[in-house]
Amino acid sequence: MRIISGSMKGTKLYTLEGIETRPTLDRVKESLFSIIQANIKDAVVLDLFSGSGALAIECISRGAKRAVLCDKSYNAINIIKKNVEKTNSKNQVIIINKDYIKVLKLLEKEKFDIIFIDPPYEKNIAVDSVKRILQLNILSQDGIIILETDDDKRELSALSQIDVNVYDLRKYGRVKLIFLNRKG
Repeated sequence: MRIISGSMKGTKLYTLEGIETRPTLDRVKESLFSIIQANIKDAVVLDLFSGSGALAIECISRGAKRAVLCDKSYNAINIIKKNVEKTNSKNQVIIINKDYIKVLKLLEKEKFDIIFIDPPYEKNIAVDSVKRILQLNILSQDGIIILETDDDKRELSALSQIDVNVYDLRKYGRVKLIFLNRKG
């Protein structure tokens, strides 16, 4: 896994061994970042289920102001720390080792321009994350949420019940990216 573009382009990142996380594939990451590129400059980013931290670090490489990287896995946090160190981005990054519910409550007074939600697929907590983000009002007025899932039908059905706008959906084999923003 590597940084695709920006000031850190080509930097190889550490990844977790085993099946605890699934890094976003390079081809998916390239498509994702071509879609959101206009939103990145000076953005404040939240990567809620960070894994290796690759998505948030890619944003920093492309000009995001700062990023909060969260994961409840101690092993993931260690990999994130190594990647932040390797990319010399620790002045722009906050790392939090907590469950997503505690993290969101902790960030209640923050505003984020880009929020990545890529939880373990089998946990079925992606839409709950979106609900909590909206309830706590931590998405900036023009902010976007990118949700990665393997079951877009389930997620879209649940998302239709909350006050959020699905403005794009992309499919890459098993992986689906759902792009959300505020209604209105």
